[in-house]
Amino acid sequence: MSTTKSLAAALSDGTVVLDGGMSNQLAAAGHDLSDALWSARLLADEPEAVTAAHLAYFEAGADVAITASYQATFEGFARRGTGRERAAELLALSVECARTAVRRAPGPRRPRWVAASVGPYGAMLADGSEYRGRYGLSVAEMERFHRPRMEVLASASPDVLALETIPDTDEAEALLRALRGLGVPAWLSYSAADGRTRAGQPLEDAFALAARADEVIAVGVNCCTPEDADHAVALAARMTGKPVVVYPNSGERWDARARAWTGEATFSASRVTGWRDAGARLVGGCCRVGPEAIASVARALRGS
Repeated sequence: MSTTKSLAAALSDGTVVLDGGMSNQLAAAGHDLSDALWSARLLADEPEAVTAAHLAYFEAGADVAITASYQATFEGFARRGTGRERAAELLALSVECARTAVRRAPGPRRPRWVAASVGPYGAMLADGSEYRGRYGLSVAEMERFHRPRMEVLASASPDVLALETIPDTDEAEALLRALRGLGVPAWLSYSAADGRTRAGQPLEDAFALAARADEVIAVGVNCCTPEDADHAVALAARMTGKPVVVYPNSGERWDARARAWTGEATFSASRVTGWRDAGARLVGGCCRVGPEAIASVARALRGS
């Protein structure tokens, strides 16, 4: 882990800036992400590109890099002909790419952390079901899916596991079970819409699960609209008493039929002080939020 203060300790002192979307930064650099492994493909084919994406966010003012392991699973790599041993190496490499960016980051030697991304089961399916949940699996089956890669990521010594874009409470329960005994803290972040998880459960119930988990240092939402984040931050703080993590999308909508983003971006640095005042302590962006937006977030939160 980092030799700086723990991320949990930093959250008690103030607000920490997360990075933005990995995929949009890689796409902006000219990389093809059409593969089912999405950004995780570059761990095998061009890991230096992943490090460069992390570095761009550190240069913009981020304090935390979220690894390119969101869609990296043993099952997903196997479909590409990658064996289990090599897949474990690539999972660990996702943490090392981020750690390399920490070492290369210019400017003041302030604390920086690495969050190992653990995406939902649906991300492995690459069919959009991560935004629906309810895969037809039991909690025990999902725990068996998540635990092996969480063990590998934990052994690579990230500062925290990012259990992110979780669409329903069943999967959250499975992840919290898989988290036990790993020796690494985590944040739990749901994908939400209209005050509910993507599977339709009230966010009050979803956040309450995290309140009972000592390993969870923050709880909140990501990969949602900024408007949904506005509602969720105060609710997460009230339901759990924990620091809140929030990193929404740009506000544009993905049109799957047209395979294009539509609408206007509503992500704005002017929102982030409100999130901070409502209890957010980890603040950044997700899809379509790039380094320029994260620089604005950093300026807003640091008052410069």
